[in-house]
This record gives sequence, structure tokens and C-alpha cells, in this order.
Amino acid sequence: MADDLKPSDLTFGEKARIGALVARMAKRGMAGPAVDISDLQRKVERIERQAVKRKNGK
Repeated sequence: MADDLKPSDLTFGEKARIGALVARMAKRGMAGPAVDISDLQRKVERIERQAVKRKNGK
């Protein structure tokens, strides 16, 4: 999670989307270490960036 972002800064929808993405990452991770999960990590980072922008009022 971004350094200046707390779980309370996320909306319920953002928490749910991140939770679903983390579950998908875990499912892919069970397939083996060679499986790429970077696309899901980027989606989580994008959600976090949006939350930071909203928190900072930008």
C-alpha cells in the first residue's frame, strides 16, 4: 500500500476491488512461481493512486 495511505482512506468499493485482486493474485501464485501477476499488481497500484489523489484533494 502507498506510504501515506491508510486502510480508512479507501472506500468500501476500493477495498472490495483490492481484495478480489489479491485473491486472484493468490490463485495465480498457487500455479507456480513462473506465473506473472504484474498486471494485477498494477491494477492495485492504480486504485491506490486514485485514493491518494482523492485524499489530497487533487
